[in-house]
Amino acid sequence: MLEKVESYVTYGYSNLKSVRDLIFKTSLEKLEKERVPLIDNNDIEQALGKHGILYLEDMVHESHTVGPHFKDATRFLWPFSLAKPEGEFLGKKNTLRTLETLEIVRSI
Repeated sequence: MLEKVESYVTYGYSNLKSVRDLIFKTSLEKLEKERVPLIDNNDIEQALGKHGILYLEDMVHESHTVGPHFKDATRFLWPFSLAKPEGEFLGKKNTLRTLETLEIVRSI
């Protein structure tokens, strides 16, 4: 089953730059079950100040290091919507296997 979706799933550890770009560019907060753009540090301070998270950079640090208040920080954010990669995603590892998997998925 995993072989069928292998070319569509990315896994592994993220680097700090990726987490920072993702949170700074696409982050939305949950405010009364609605999506609100996260543009002001005051919202973060009001919601997560009791946990020591005061700024957007604190949110990046907490998310990247999976700190003690990771669960609270991620519940504050709206889930990210990521776009699919343009074309076919082919990494350096398992390129042949990815192509074989892609052919299997296309034949279904």
